[in-house]
Amino acid sequence: MALIEFKNVVKKFDGSSVLDDVSFSIEKGEVFCVIGPSGVGKSVTLKHIVRLLSPTSGDVIVDGVNITECSDNELFSLRSRMAYLFQSGALLAWKTVAENVALPLQECTSLDDVEIDSKVNAALEAVELSAAADKYPSEISGGMQKRAALARAMVRQAEIVLYDEPTSGLDPVTSVMIHKLIKKFNKERGVTSVVVTHDLAGAISIADRLLLLRNARVAFCGTPQDFLKSTDPYAMEYVAATKGITI
Repeated sequence: MALIEFKNVVKKFDGSSVLDDVSFSIEKGEVFCVIGPSGVGKSVTLKHIVRLLSPTSGDVIVDGVNITECSDNELFSLRSRMAYLFQSGALLAWKTVAENVALPLQECTSLDDVEIDSKVNAALEAVELSAAADKYPSEISGGMQKRAALARAMVRQAEIVLYDEPTSGLDPVTSVMIHKLIKKFNKERGVTSVVVTHDLAGAISIADRLLLLRNARVAFCGTPQDFLKSTDPYAMEYVAATKGITI
């Protein structure tokens, strides 16, 4: 059984469909990338998984639970197993990097300070930010802020991690580092990663499967290899942009 499943999901804003009869499934432990141009519903799709948005019609199933109909307690239980990496990073400006990473442990667990410090230090080491632990977000680069946000998302040992444009605004070298970290966490911890991105080359490099959205509908869903071989005209436009990429 799929870990996450969209069944005929429609989402309308002011009468206009942002998602129109969207169906797909995500298997446990895979890296699933959602791609497509701006305005096709990528981030809207991501927000449905954690019920920051609810569909106009259709169903979103997470680990067998219909998240569109579940109780508040069931929703809380599901959300406790997820981490959401926002596009902005969403670090608190008045807290240090280490304090930002510690937040989910302080708010959602009963761990003592020694245990929290140990987990925070391990998370910062994993994203190569140990030296920046006592710095504030304004004192580090955009790429370092994204890595700190990634450490915060992973410190609770989440089973599902949702990434909203994790490399937005980053230089190519830093983007590659972020993609390697996503793949590393996926492989080492067995997490299920759902990545919304404009970075097609990066998506192809890390994804087990890709979902291409066009005009609020699914244009393609499959492996990067099949995507690069697709004869669909719209998919071929994207394939042309991947010239020189090997997988």
